[in-house]
This record gives sequence, C-alpha cells and structure tokens, in this order.
Amino acid sequence: MFRKFSELGTVRQTLLWFLEHGLQLPVYTQQGETCWKRPTYATIYRILTNPIYGGTYAYGKTEHALHYENGEPRRGARRKPREQWLALIPNSHEGYVSWEQHQQIRQTISENVRGGEHSGPVQGGAALLPGLLRCRRCGRKLTVLYTGNQHSVLRYECRRGWLDNGEPRCIGFGGMPVDETLAQEVLRVAQPAAVEAAILASEEEARKQDEVLEALGRDLEAARYGAQRAQKQYDAADPENRLVADELERRWNQALQRVKEIERQIEQHVHGQQKTTTATREEFEELASKLETVWNCTDTDIRLKKRIVRTLIHEVVVDVDAEASELILVVHWKGGVHTELRLPRRRRGQNSKQAAKEIVDAVRTLARICSDEVIAGALNRNGLLTGRGNRWTKEGVTSLRSHHQIPCYVRDRRQTEGWMNLTEAADSLGVRYVRPNRRGCRRSPRRRPLRALR
Repeated sequence: MFRKFSELGTVRQTLLWFLEHGLQLPVYTQQGETCWKRPTYATIYRILTNPIYGGTYAYGKTEHALHYENGEPRRGARRKPREQWLALIPNSHEGYVSWEQHQQIRQTISENVRGGEHSGPVQGGAALLPGLLRCRRCGRKLTVLYTGNQHSVLRYECRRGWLDNGEPRCIGFGGMPVDETLAQEVLRVAQPAAVEAAILASEEEARKQDEVLEALGRDLEAARYGAQRAQKQYDAADPENRLVADELERRWNQALQRVKEIERQIEQHVHGQQKTTTATREEFEELASKLETVWNCTDTDIRLKKRIVRTLIHEVVVDVDAEASELILVVHWKGGVHTELRLPRRRRGQNSKQAAKEIVDAVRTLARICSDEVIAGALNRNGLLTGRGNRWTKEGVTSLRSHHQIPCYVRDRRQTEGWMNLTEAADSLGVRYVRPNRRGCRRSPRRRPLRALR
C-alpha cells in the first residue's frame, strides 16, 4: 500500500488500484479476530496516516468531553491535533516505512486537498497547470475548462468569484499556448545550461542550513546560562523557606527543559542534514538529458509531466493586458526565483492548430460566390476538417475569414465583378454541364457545383 501510494500520489488512486486487482485488506474485528475484506477509502487513509506504521509510538490522540443535549449529559470524543497529543516518540519500533517517509506521506495527502494554498492532486486531464495558476486581480485559483466536440479545447478561467459569490468573471484565455510555453521553460531550467544555477542554489540551501545550526547554537548557549543561573539561585536559598525553594526549583526545572528542547532540535537538524545529500554536476547533467527525452516521448503519462512541473514551479500568477493583447505570466519557482513572461493573446478565430493553406485558399475563392453556410457544407462534403479535426460550421468559416481578412459574400459585388459557378457559366455559354461520376461516366449533377469562374 505504501509503495503504491508513493507511485500514484493519492489515496483514491491507491484504493482504485486495490479494487482493480481485487485485493483485500485485513481488518481487526471487535471479537478479536482478523478477517479480510474489500478495502475502503477510510481504511486506506487510516493506515497511511497512522504513525504506528512509521515506527512511532503515539498516545493521547483523542479526548472525551461532556456536553448536554436536552438537559441530559452526553459524553463524546474528538480527535486532537498532533501538537496536543500526550506522547509522540518516533523510531520507537520497526515500522513499514521510516518516520521521514511517513511525514512525507502526510504532507502529500494534505497538499491533495483543493483550495487555499494547495494545488490539489495530480489528475489525468490534458491541462498541464491545473491548481498552479492564480489570478493577479482577485488572488483566486483559476479553473480548467474543456470544450469542443471531443473536449480537446483547453481553457483557463477565473470564475470562482462568479460561482461562489455572483461576482463578475476576472480573466479567461486559451490554455494550450500557456502550457506549451511553461513546458519549454521547465525544460530550459533543467538543461545543462542551467546546471550552474542549480549548483549555486544547492550551495545556497546548504549555507542556510549552516545559519540555522549557528542560530540554534547561540540559543543553546543562552539556555545553558539561564539554567546555571537558576541553579545558583536555588543553591543560595534557605532550605527552611519551602515556598521560595519550591518556586526556585520550578524555575530551574523549566530552564533545564529548555536546554533539552534546544539540544533535541539541534540533533534533529544535524540528523536531517546527514540524510540530505547534495547532487553533483554529473547528476544534474544526467537529469537534464533524461528529462527532455521523457518529456518529448509520446507515451509519457501526463501525470508524470504534471509532477515534474510541480516539482519545479510553486505557482504562476497570471493577468491579461487588454491594451497590448498579451498574457502576463509571473512564474514562482521552488527555489525562490521569479520569471515574468509575456505571451500574445489569441484573438477570435485564431487557433494554435491553424487550418491548412489549401482550405484558406478555397474559402477565399468560394466567398466570392456563396455565403459562409454554403461554404461550410461544401468543405464538409469534400472531407475537409478544421485544424482540430472537427466539422466546419457557419461560425467556423466566419472566424476563419475574419482571421485571414477575407471579405464576406455580397451578391452585388459578385455580379459587378462577374463571378459565377459552373452551372451559371454553362448556361451563359449555352452548353450543358455534366459532372462525371467515379467511373468516369457522365451523369447529371445532383448538387450545384461550387467552382468559381469569372
């Protein structure tokens, strides 16, 4: 269970894996027997968060309280925060995972809760930045929308204020250009050109650890001085005066407890430093080369890409500059560095997957003799699709013309310039137009041909 959680990252995905493979878990009944049952979310959550599986002894996790209902006393129980437990002794026995791994599991579960400062769990959608984008105007997290016939069109919107409080929507924009730009930035920071920066950041982190150890050493020196002073005051007191002696003894005990607490903090800090190893230049270069290979592979799971992004990026603050028609992205990296990016905002009718040049030329020609609705039907009959693989609609043709600045169909302009289709051209020449079939034989046309002639 712990191994699958480290691989999948969420309690629910771990549960689904057990259910998919038909695995059961042991349950201790009230009769003192152990039976195997189908796992539930609550069972897996309790096992992953119980400190006993991390080799830690814990006591006093709950407390009983007396309250009154309808004038009658009722006794209830509640779980206390970890800071209020009566006892918590790490490494008291052998566990399934280490205490450090257990702490990491609890941290991962808490970060999977959506809202606030948490990004939420990694999911399988096509969006690369869910939970990482924050609106610069209102400070809320942006939501992800999937539109289109196949739900393949990605869009980010700040709509929590509208959903929760009926406030106006803040900003919204297409998500594919943003995802592609941030993916390039992630690959750039992991390339060999950024190895020097990674090494400097690692050295800076080590220097901060030394500063923490130095500060704890000063606190320990002051605490020991206070304990020695309390001891001298206790020794100088008259033993016959029990009130004064008891008070001085209490102060001395508090000073000694302070010394032990700081010593424990120093020991934990040094112990954590020993387990935190600094990566070498060769390891950084190897990571950079492997990351690009994994990222560009078509078989790479989107969940893995999202975990890589969340490992490097804390959050992205985004805003829309309407005058300049740009998206402003401020990337907050995990190391404390901030990067500002400006992207041109996609205009109406513009698509990251543009239609083929042949389709644009066909629309430019057909717009001289027929309306957008007829053009859409002609493109669909000939098997021509949009840049995203969808069928053409009247609105799609209108957006395409607007983007490529193609004039719309006007009957007066058509007659003035002398444009006509094949049927009209045949009538003008006094001949009969016959469209050949697939075998090359002549047959009468069933549809009105839409080839423009002048």
